[in-house]
Amino acid sequence: MAHEGRRDQRVAALEAPEVPAQGRVRLGRRLPRSFFARPPTVVAPELLGRVLVRVLPDGTHLAARLVEVEAYREDDPASHSYRGPTARNRVMFGRPGHLYVYFTYGMHFCGNVVTGLDGEGSAVLLRAAEPLEGLETMAARRRLSAPRLLCSGPARLAQAFGIGRAEDGVDLVLDPSLFLLSGEPLPARAIARSTRVGVRVGADRRWRFYERGSPFVSPGRPATG
Repeated sequence: MAHEGRRDQRVAALEAPEVPAQGRVRLGRRLPRSFFARPPTVVAPELLGRVLVRVLPDGTHLAARLVEVEAYREDDPASHSYRGPTARNRVMFGRPGHLYVYFTYGMHFCGNVVTGLDGEGSAVLLRAAEPLEGLETMAARRRLSAPRLLCSGPARLAQAFGIGRAEDGVDLVLDPSLFLLSGEPLPARAIARSTRVGVRVGADRRWRFYERGSPFVSPGRPATG
């Protein structure tokens, strides 16, 4: 019980009203399961402005504000779930709010948030974020110091947060060390959309959402349908 109490204290500290960034950014509270239990094309734009948080074993806090995401659906030929459940993508077909992590190009991990209903096979790829806290740790992992480049791409974001195979299936709603806080959702006028990056099939779907004018958005070029 004492151990659980320490966990509660750590989570409460991260749910404090504000943390310093370029201005002041509200952390807010954890996003509930119901937030994720909706279609990925609905959840994706609403994830912008939310804050991804990781608490490391030494107590270091990593936090970054999401500025770019992409939606993927089971009936989408670009989605890992398109051909049904496999050992690799099984997390996508589980409960919403879990982290689905995949390995790509033989060298990179990418993190996604499972959305929709249990068994649907939909998710939102976390493409880029604005670092808020723990920049020294992120820079050491990324072997560079420019804040703009620390999380500007799905593989970069995963590397900065230490997200790998072990994090596949983490419950972002309940896990004490890796979760999403409500932050400050963006108004519709601040959100732009385009086709997704690096997609060869389903290239006409405008399911990439990003913050207009953000210097932290990834440099990837959207597909042309």
